[in-house]
Amino acid sequence: MRSFRFVLLGGGLSSGYAAREFVKRGLGPGQLCIVTAEDVVAYERPALSKGYLNPVNAARLPGFHTCVGGGGPRQEPAWYAEHGVEYLTGATVTSVDISSRRLVLDNGEELTYTDKLIVATGARPARLEEVGIPGWDLKGVYYLRDIKDAVEIQAGIAECKARDGNALVIGAGYIAIEVAAGLCANGLHTTMVFPGGMLMDRMLPPEAACFYENYYERKGIEMCWGQRVTRLLGSDGLLEGVELDDGRVVEASMVLAGIGARINKELFVGQLDMSQGGIEVNGKFRTSHPDVYAVGDVAAFPLLRYGGYIQRQEHVTNARASAIHAVAAIMDPENTGDYDYLPFYYSRFFSLSWQFFGLNRGRGIMFGDQDMEKFGLYFVEEGRIVGAFLEGGSAEEFGWMKAVALQRPVAPHADDLVIKGLKYAQELATKPSEAS
Repeated sequence: MRSFRFVLLGGGLSSGYAAREFVKRGLGPGQLCIVTAEDVVAYERPALSKGYLNPVNAARLPGFHTCVGGGGPRQEPAWYAEHGVEYLTGATVTSVDISSRRLVLDNGEELTYTDKLIVATGARPARLEEVGIPGWDLKGVYYLRDIKDAVEIQAGIAECKARDGNALVIGAGYIAIEVAAGLCANGLHTTMVFPGGMLMDRMLPPEAACFYENYYERKGIEMCWGQRVTRLLGSDGLLEGVELDDGRVVEASMVLAGIGARINKELFVGQLDMSQGGIEVNGKFRTSHPDVYAVGDVAAFPLLRYGGYIQRQEHVTNARASAIHAVAAIMDPENTGDYDYLPFYYSRFFSLSWQFFGLNRGRGIMFGDQDMEKFGLYFVEEGRIVGAFLEGGSAEEFGWMKAVALQRPVAPHADDLVIKGLKYAQELATKPSEAS
């Protein structure tokens, strides 16, 4: 049995940012242990869908180890060794007993912590067998969550090209949209199947979502919207196609399933309070047990700037920021306030790049020019702007939109927002006291 002051369970990018914050705050060698089932130390997970499948200048490790995505140094294994952080890779935790502060690994080894446990277990892809789709075990079915998945998908692309060149993506979330772009860029004939009516329609109103739908169709990606996959078809163990609920059969020798995620909370059910599908925490990321903290996707925290309702945020920005905030709260509780997070999402695919700040509630008021691939929306609820979306902006312009979401100003007349568009955001960002 080995004992540490702190144990961090989970090797997602939160662990890299937490380790960096611990070191910045003077944690001594031998006091922190990170445990992960992955075979590599923490990396910037968005690179898997945004860069790894890119046929030109593809992202590869060690190039995207944390904390490069947040502007920090690249923390390769030597960094953790240099700072005395014990990093156990390829180690699966089979049980946790928070009353005795003990974790048991799949090899029988036990770890204990004397101070705090930080849970950063994240999520895993929902799998086709879980939703009862026959044929899920055929060769040619892929998911994307970790570096091992990305390597397998890259090999699957080559195999698909050697067979019929037909790939199919199930779903229309971020992973599905970005991977579909990657498969298409690699020369595969790509089809997307999803139950909704349009790409991006969960975030954007139809007049904006249609832009992305039309863009993907111009790239040659076929859309089977309003459809679900009922079964996967194949012979000799190899995938050959999928059947849709309207009876159509779509040929495919490669399927990427992006049908959602499952939060990795099972080790703590019955030991910690749960909420919103994850582990409930307070504004300092402390759980219902004072010596256990949770960060990243698994943590359900109060969203202070919107009334304090409990919500999980499955996004890289929250994974980074929540890890840093939790460590600050642990190491310097007197000078660390509650986490005040502005929801943020972004995506890049083909030549497009968008960012969204705040909430997509209320009425979406669109401005800009879709033909020029530069447009945005302000979301207005109860007379205030609560969210801001921009496609095709510069770093400075995205900063202006963030300022709008942060300030939540009283909304001008809708026509004024349409006419001023991005100029309104610039004015608010540069003269907040006058514009708000």
